[in-house]
Amino acid sequence: MSQRQVLQVFEQYQRARTQFVQGVADLAARPQSIETLRSAGVVSLLRPLLLDVVPSVRQTAALGLGRLADYNVDLAEAVVKAGILPQLVRSLPEENRYYKKTAAFVLRAIAKHSPQLAQAVVQSGALETLVICLEDFDPGVKEGACWAFDYIARHNPELSQAVVEAGAVPLLVLCIQEPEIALKRIAASTLSDISKHSPELAQTVVDAGAIAHLAQMIPNPDAKLKRQVLSALSQIAKHSVDLAELVVEAEIFPVVLTCLKDSDEYVKKNGATLIREIAKHSPELSQLIVNSGGVAAVIDCIGSCRGTVRLPGIMMLGYVAAHSENLSMAVIVSKGIPPLCACLIEEHEDHIKAAAAWALGQIGRHTAEHARHVAGANVLPTLLDIYVDTRSSEDLKMKAKKALKNILQKCTHLPALEPLLHDAPPSIMKHIIGQFSKVLPHDSKARRLFVTTGGLKKVQEIKADAGSLLQEYINTINNCYPEEIVRYYSPGYSEILLERVESYQPVL
Repeated sequence: MSQRQVLQVFEQYQRARTQFVQGVADLAARPQSIETLRSAGVVSLLRPLLLDVVPSVRQTAALGLGRLADYNVDLAEAVVKAGILPQLVRSLPEENRYYKKTAAFVLRAIAKHSPQLAQAVVQSGALETLVICLEDFDPGVKEGACWAFDYIARHNPELSQAVVEAGAVPLLVLCIQEPEIALKRIAASTLSDISKHSPELAQTVVDAGAIAHLAQMIPNPDAKLKRQVLSALSQIAKHSVDLAELVVEAEIFPVVLTCLKDSDEYVKKNGATLIREIAKHSPELSQLIVNSGGVAAVIDCIGSCRGTVRLPGIMMLGYVAAHSENLSMAVIVSKGIPPLCACLIEEHEDHIKAAAAWALGQIGRHTAEHARHVAGANVLPTLLDIYVDTRSSEDLKMKAKKALKNILQKCTHLPALEPLLHDAPPSIMKHIIGQFSKVLPHDSKARRLFVTTGGLKKVQEIKADAGSLLQEYINTINNCYPEEIVRYYSPGYSEILLERVESYQPVL
């Protein structure tokens, strides 16, 4: 047998291996083929090919495993149980850039499914290898490593801490300064997912100098990058006043307000979320937002969009208004009440309505003037309808009730309270009657109006327990009128009068 014939056998074997891994990788990209591949024992067949002498075979075998692991959690577990991770991680530093990208994809595909699988990736020693990939010259390798870090860090604080301890954060900050947009996006996303878990992790990201570089990218025209940048800044700012102040000091105002007019819904939402996370911490930060035109911009944003995009803006107005009378008045003056009312009527999701109810309660709870502005927008009947509606969720009912209580306890504008007298359940009625009992003793015009609009008649129809707070309020109201007027409007009095007519002997 000649040398050529011997070599031909090896060439055929190599071709067969190449065809096999290529075929499996292609089939693994099709969901309908996955179950057949799995039952044929594909994972154990691909494993030895990760150590193949031919680089393209090794890489394509890794690609096939990555696509399988990406498909569902069971296959990802099968890849881990087959002992593939240590093998993959060990060989990674010596391999070419194509293999590194593919290996990073396998690690990300496993880690994404659960904290347990992400922990298996960490225990295989992958973090140290991925850090080396972050220092690679090729931007595609860096991007692959960022994706893997992101899917590990997003699960919980412990996994994020492991990423931090591996030394990834300073390199991620370098990645957001690279020219490639795709690399910037995923690096910003990873920093966001590390920061979200705790103030300590967010502080690590801040200490690496991330804020200044993230803030510089807010005006970037790429919408997907802006989403991640705004998200990362939000996740840093949300934890404490100090971190929020550091974000503000990076001069994000007023440039961040332009994001609220962006054509991309997620940029709008993330921009409003960032402003909300800053506003919630202190009156001083809220005042800074008001001074930069932030409240007016958020109100415009709520008015121009629908659905969950509105939610962070609604909450932001509630936080600002909650801090002080002046800040609440700033929301009122900026015409913040009408769009919040619109949210109560237009939105179908209960959690958005609940946020709007809460925000209106925060605006109206300070003084009689604040409550008058809210009540004047016809908010109270809408909140009452939501509260008594059996289709409303428990949380929405609770928020509507609390908002009604907050506004009613300050509201002295009686015409706004009158319509509620006829529909309110007992739990709300006591607050309404309480307000009438405060105002009527000192206002003769209001007393007259209360009679002519049927308010006094309605009060006499209310059945209150003797000695209860509601009965006290009713007694206070009744004491504002002559006894015969109160008697006249009491239930059954017309029958008493008719009986007197029947028993009356005419004087002839």
